[in-house]
Amino acid sequence: MRLAALLTLIVAFGANFARAENLVATLGNDRIAIRSNFTGAAVSVFGVIERDGDAEHSGPYDVVVSVRGPRGSVSVWDKLRLGPFWFNLDQRKYIAIPAFIAVNSSRSLTAIANEADREEWRLGVHNLIPEQSRARRANDPEFRQALERIRRGEGLFFSDEGAVKLLTPNVFQTRVEIPGRAPLGAYDVDVAVLADGALIARKTLNFTVVKSGIEAAFAIIARDEPWFYGVSTAALALLIGWLAAFVFDRR
Repeated sequence: MRLAALLTLIVAFGANFARAENLVATLGNDRIAIRSNFTGAAVSVFGVIERDGDAEHSGPYDVVVSVRGPRGSVSVWDKLRLGPFWFNLDQRKYIAIPAFIAVNSSRSLTAIANEADREEWRLGVHNLIPEQSRARRANDPEFRQALERIRRGEGLFFSDEGAVKLLTPNVFQTRVEIPGRAPLGAYDVDVAVLADGALIARKTLNFTVVKSGIEAAFAIIARDEPWFYGVSTAALALLIGWLAAFVFDRR
């Protein structure tokens, strides 16, 4: 699959030879199937950069690959502990927050671009956590940092500097690890190419994480036939309970 992806990129690179500087990127797979024994997977990202003969930059390319998972709302609380009791002091509620963020780069982000440019171009885990209009207060950064710290501790936010490998000066590859607890849904892959601290090309790809096998069948039934699923589950629980009582009550 990797060889086929690389061949596809090379063909596309040749077809676009007459165009201006261009980025062609693809995924090794666009669908991750989860079964009951799922412990994680990896998504391979390949890319080819067509170099413009008139380009003003002279340095090598830098590549940043950012993966964002399904978005949802989340609340972050500031709590105070007094003895055995916890008290809620303040909170921020964020919407459209990615449940998963991974950032792979060819080298340190601080070496690739300055802080202002990283914020503008949304490079790095912290810059992919959007601010909310109602949360623009003096201590909002503290809540965003707390959210990032919690998700990093859960293994759902992480970065890997140096994980993007330049196979040639204009061909790159990286693997993004998707943990076993990654949520289901659609994921965005943002590929950014920089040179001499300037953003020169960008492309967005997509893949999905879905259930498969019997787990998928149960999920579909639960979604489409909730009453039937509920009654069947209750009946199965009663049957298992009756069988357990019958077995353990035997003398």
